[in-house]
Amino acid sequence: MTATEARPLVELETLRAELRADGVAVLTVNRPTRANSQTQTMFYEHNEAASALRDSGARALILRGAGDKAFCSGFDLAEVGAIAAMGVREFLSFQEAATGGLAAIRDLPFPVIAAIHGPAVGGGLALALAADIRLAAPSAKLSCAFVRVGLSCGELGTSYLLTRLVGYGRAAELGFTGRVVDAAEAERIRLVNRVVPSEDLFAEAHALAVAIAGNSPGGVRMSKRALLRNQEVTSYAAALELENRGQSLLTSTGR
Repeated sequence: MTATEARPLVELETLRAELRADGVAVLTVNRPTRANSQTQTMFYEHNEAASALRDSGARALILRGAGDKAFCSGFDLAEVGAIAAMGVREFLSFQEAATGGLAAIRDLPFPVIAAIHGPAVGGGLALALAADIRLAAPSAKLSCAFVRVGLSCGELGTSYLLTRLVGYGRAAELGFTGRVVDAAEAERIRLVNRVVPSEDLFAEAHALAVAIAGNSPGGVRMSKRALLRNQEVTSYAAALELENRGQSLLTSTGR
C-alpha cells in the first residue's frame, strides 16, 4: 500500500473510516446527497468508528464531509418525526448514544483535525467542536442552529466546547441567535484555527496530520491528554499534577 492508499477499518452505513499507510486516518461523514446530515444510525456509528480508530494504530485523524457541498449540515429533518415520537426513556437512550459517539471522537488518544467546508450546523458544529484543530475553507458556514428548531445549544457538548473556544460572551451570542458565522469571522473569533483555499483544504489537513505523526506518539498522546483534561480541572495545582505524571511516564517509556 502506497502512502496515498487507504484501507477501510470498519464497514458502516453513514460513515467511512480509513487508515492510510502514512499513519493518518480519515473519517468521512458519508451522506453527500443529504448534505452529510446526521441520522440516528450515524450517532451510533460514531461509537463504532471511534472504537475501530482507537485500535487502528493511527497517529492522527482527519474528519471531513463527503463531496463538495457540506461538512455536516446537522440532523436530517426527514428523521425528526421518529425522534418526536420517542418517549422520554427512549429519547434519553438515544441522546446518550449521540453524545457518547461525539465524545468518543473527542477522546481518541491521537489528535483530530476537522477539515470544514460548507455548512457545519447544529450537530455538525458539535462534530467540528469535537476535533482538536479546525481548518476551514472559505465556504464554511458554522451555526448553533439548535434554537431555531426549539432546542438549546446545550446539545452534544456544544455549550461546553464552544464556550472554551470563543469565551462566554461570544458563545452566548451565537447560542442565543443561531446566526451563521462565515469562515473569516470563525477564524477571527478563534472558532477555527485558520482558513485555507478550498482546493487545498484536505492537503493542508493532511500535511498537518503528517507533521503531528512525525513526532513522538507517546509525547503527542500525553500532550492531548493534558490539554483536554486541563480544560476540565479547576486548579493550577491539579494541572501541574497531571503534567508531572505525564512527563514522568514518558521518561520511563521512551517513545
